[in-house]
Amino acid sequence: MNTQGSNKGRLLWVDDEIELLRSHILLLSEKGYQVETATNGEDALELVNNKPFDLVFLDEMMAGMGGLETLSKIKDIKPELPVVMITKNETEGLMEEAIGGKISDYLTKPVNPSQVLLACKKFLEGKKITGATVSRDYIKEFNSISLALNDNLTFHQWIEIYTKLVDWSMELDNHPELGLNQTLSDQFRECNGAFSKFVEKNYRNWLEQQKRPTLSVDVVERYLIPELRDTNRSVFFFVIDCLRLDQWMAMETVLREYFDITRDFYYSILPTATPYSRNAIFSGTWPSDIELRFPEIWEEWEDDDNSRNRFEHKFLDNLLERRKIQLKPESKYIKILDAEFGKNIEQNITSYAKNRLTSIVVNFVDMLAHGRSDSQLLKEIAPDESAYRSLTSSWFNHSTLFSMLRTLSRQKNVTVILTTDHGSIRCLRGVKVIGDREASTNLRYKFGRNLKVDDRHAIFIKNPIEYKLPKRSVTVNYIIAKEDYYFVYPTDYHQYLNKYKDSFQHGGVSMEEMILPVIKMKPKQ
Repeated sequence: MNTQGSNKGRLLWVDDEIELLRSHILLLSEKGYQVETATNGEDALELVNNKPFDLVFLDEMMAGMGGLETLSKIKDIKPELPVVMITKNETEGLMEEAIGGKISDYLTKPVNPSQVLLACKKFLEGKKITGATVSRDYIKEFNSISLALNDNLTFHQWIEIYTKLVDWSMELDNHPELGLNQTLSDQFRECNGAFSKFVEKNYRNWLEQQKRPTLSVDVVERYLIPELRDTNRSVFFFVIDCLRLDQWMAMETVLREYFDITRDFYYSILPTATPYSRNAIFSGTWPSDIELRFPEIWEEWEDDDNSRNRFEHKFLDNLLERRKIQLKPESKYIKILDAEFGKNIEQNITSYAKNRLTSIVVNFVDMLAHGRSDSQLLKEIAPDESAYRSLTSSWFNHSTLFSMLRTLSRQKNVTVILTTDHGSIRCLRGVKVIGDREASTNLRYKFGRNLKVDDRHAIFIKNPIEYKLPKRSVTVNYIIAKEDYYFVYPTDYHQYLNKYKDSFQHGGVSMEEMILPVIKMKPKQ
């Protein structure tokens, strides 16, 4: 009997006293569920073999083949079929069966109609109900964020908006059937348009003000040095190149089992590229100041991350010396560029716990972003933002980095500070740029002479010193891309426009590149 005329799912109820449950079965039929019954395990197995069911209610104590034996044989036939065990006693063994996944849930006799109905909704309509709730809540949040963009937002509020968008990205990953991903992508684009205007208006003032967001130059001062003042703890400072907030969130989910985690945020300096942002982190000074002390870093026009970041350990030691932090033994610095070297560090990570400070730079995520631009295989594996997050998560779960952090979670008196130098953005819109032959080749920022670009798509920096950037020579200018634009020269324009469309790049102005997590982790006691 089905008075509502709908089919919410097919149930099999197995009980040797099934006649006593007719009122429950009638209720389920009236609510739109199709219910078949069996009075013993043998008949139940025959039905499961020959008919499709969405859920089984199974009595634990039956004459002949008992409930647990029937359960085992049902799982042999259809491992994915959810089974709710109905029992007289909530034994510890039954709870362990539930935790172990052999049964999906259990109900204690005498069962009441609301318990049965709740179990049906949980297993047969849970996805639909959750999806409807998610859709409703996201549309509400969508409208709230859209309205907020009309306000004069502070840097704190931009962090809140970006965090909400990332949270929704990960929530919608679990509900692709809702079809809301494009709506979210459109809202990211709208927000990045407003964020770029916000940065263009405020960034120069931040460089001179005390009341500003935490920037790259402030990270060590604010987050690392206070930990080093506790002389009883060993501090590990991990910098993961090119890590975005959404990628970190996937890692954090796994790491919460091992650490108590505190999350904060800072803003990357411009350009959001390793030679600038990571040097600023380790030195605590601006790229223009670094140029005065180390002019050889900027002598070559082409930006090479490895050569321009070869002084990071020296920068950090100098910064700590200026802040009167004396470390004995001296600090250690490690840069992991390949898996083999990473395995070696992983095997010896506990030996570094004897040091007061160990800094470890991990380059894999940056290599993944650049590799996807050049590899059709990686584009197939990670065709969109959701898949890119998933790919990063898969790497992390099997990485030497995760192994190192797990090992450190078992050490006493260890603190981990983990951050990144910049994020990345999926570039979807190319814009034509003109420059002389020596202008740099970066896709999200450029420096050179006679640079020309539409100012709707980029910030033009005529005087680098005003932005605390290396001046290189008197006539050098910078351009920094906004939103999800990328620069393409007129020569072979369409070839390069197509080559770099839908690639993850960094160096420009976007929430994904600039708003970055800083994590403090202490092993769970």
